[in-house]
Amino acid sequence: MASASAYDLRFDSGRICLDLVATVGGRLSEAPVERLGGVEPLRAWLLGAGLVPGGTSLEAVDHRWLIRFRAARDLLHRIVHTEVEGHAAAADLERMNALAATAPPALRAVRTPDGALVSALAGKPDCGALLSQIARDTVQLLTDPVARGQLRRCAGETCSLVYLDTSRGRRRRWCSSEVCGNRERVARHRRRVNPSISKA
Repeated sequence: MASASAYDLRFDSGRICLDLVATVGGRLSEAPVERLGGVEPLRAWLLGAGLVPGGTSLEAVDHRWLIRFRAARDLLHRIVHTEVEGHAAAADLERMNALAATAPPALRAVRTPDGALVSALAGKPDCGALLSQIARDTVQLLTDPVARGQLRRCAGETCSLVYLDTSRGRRRRWCSSEVCGNRERVARHRRRVNPSISKA
């Protein structure tokens, strides 16, 4: 599995669970790109996805967390991609439901020195609680007919990201116009300029 640096993390899918699924990339038939290549990218993902409030100490996040997050990601990846095409296996759904059964992390409002209210975790970050929050988001996504109907797989030739299409007319083709959309436009321009270039 190829690795990617932390700046390759994606947070534009429309849901936290899909952002976690997006931490592995590439077409399903190709060698996947690993975006959670270590503890630091996982910490960056937790903050970037908004799963923990900014400023939360993530010293507890270690290699065991990484293993658990990757395992949950692989499970949700299978479920989401299978649900886009048909129906996920009952055993996978049971595993997702078991993850969702843990209590999610509790938040509390705290006052900053300048008087503003910000959110903070009520205790230290807990791996199981955070995974539960992601699993619950997946359950809500897949059981909401409107949201489920907005699920799309990116049309990019080298991308398999799944996202929510909330665009007007539901005509969005790519996970990101700036990333895959731009690649497609560049490839189309090259083919026009040099017709001998194969689309593959």
